[in-house]
Amino acid sequence: MPADLSQLVKAYDVRGVVPDQWDEPLAELFGAAFVQVTGADAIVTGHDMRPSSPGLSRAFARGAAARGVDVTEIGLCSTDQLYYASGAFDLPGAMFTASHNPARYNGIKMCRAGAAPVGQDTGLTEIRELVESWLDEGAPEPQPVTPGTITRRDTLQDYAAHLLSLVDLTSIRPLKAVVDAGNGMGGHTVPTVFAGLPLTVLPMYFELDGTFPNHEANPLDPANIVDLQKRVREENADLGIAFDGDADRCFVVDENGDPVPPSAITALVASRELARNGGSGIVIHNLITSWSVPEVVREQGGTPVRTRVGHSFIKAEMARTGAIFGGEHSAHYYFKDFWNADTGMLAALHVLAALGGQNGPLSTLVAQYDRYAGSGEINSTVTDQTARLTAIRTAYEAQEGIELDELDGLTVTSTNWWFNVRPSNTEPLLRLNAEARDEATMEKVRDEVLTIIRG
Repeated sequence: MPADLSQLVKAYDVRGVVPDQWDEPLAELFGAAFVQVTGADAIVTGHDMRPSSPGLSRAFARGAAARGVDVTEIGLCSTDQLYYASGAFDLPGAMFTASHNPARYNGIKMCRAGAAPVGQDTGLTEIRELVESWLDEGAPEPQPVTPGTITRRDTLQDYAAHLLSLVDLTSIRPLKAVVDAGNGMGGHTVPTVFAGLPLTVLPMYFELDGTFPNHEANPLDPANIVDLQKRVREENADLGIAFDGDADRCFVVDENGDPVPPSAITALVASRELARNGGSGIVIHNLITSWSVPEVVREQGGTPVRTRVGHSFIKAEMARTGAIFGGEHSAHYYFKDFWNADTGMLAALHVLAALGGQNGPLSTLVAQYDRYAGSGEINSTVTDQTARLTAIRTAYEAQEGIELDELDGLTVTSTNWWFNVRPSNTEPLLRLNAEARDEATMEKVRDEVLTIIRG
């Protein structure tokens, strides 16, 4: 039976269980295929703290070096630190991480030089097909025969300096911040990036441990920020910050321990980036961020551009439009000054600068950016995604004053509310996000749609 890696190679990355779905010999083939598809003569690699990451990363480097390519290994790093290296060195890069997935998973996030994304439409499909063909027929002998070099280089200080050059934190008031790294790579990057700032940092779970002994490193799940919320209240801290496993996403709670919606962070950072760019510029937001985001962008003189969900779409739109900033509901934040790549750390620095640049609490500061009642993302398991979407369309399309669009799933918009339902690419799920001008309306719309979805 021919090799089939479709369960391992996703839309944006490689991700699967080690060693059941992939292992070091397969990582070596991915390294060879990566350099063949990108045409690179040099690459940079990095890895997170998972037990399998160093071995997989080194195997990938061997596969690339065997094809005559020089490899710079930056070792332990966050995903945005790998993007920094790809941008600063102008080299294609590969990051070994499974982000917030459980310990037995691992994966590869790949990019071209300058941190440009490698997704299913930008090279990942070709990489998969090449590896599948080699599994079936055997990989050809490397040409040229002279192998490339593998060298180590530490980039943590340079990464921190670059981020700090993009946000002015010199005159902020002293702040007390609880930071939950979730035993992920935030425990590696935060001490260096935050060093020297007028911050009292109260660390939680900074020990690098890819078995995630305290909680899953996915701060979007409310269960995983309970410890952070409690500690913020106990310590009377100004805010709490949580990072996911590879520390490319950050999640914020206010001084009361209440979660700050990622859309509010998007609007806040957008207003700061627009001010830094003279009050003009394009800001990208995906179609399930809050109405607050395009409103704030317009109020600040910017131009909002709506796009599909997913980092490869956001990054492509950032490059196409020359946007200065982009944000997603999932707490991914993208910056033109960071090679259009996503960095939770830079978003966190913006929040600290905004909070420390005035005297009020974070809850008051973000209230102006958090204007509507949102449901958050609600997943429902369904047997037939298409049939359920058709049922929703049928229920709403005849109603007066309703707009429908299918940019990504189905979005239904009224004057006082909107909702989006989109199918998962990888599971038999429908994802619902709803928002309204008040809580009661949002709950009514949410429950109506869930009744249709769940039959």
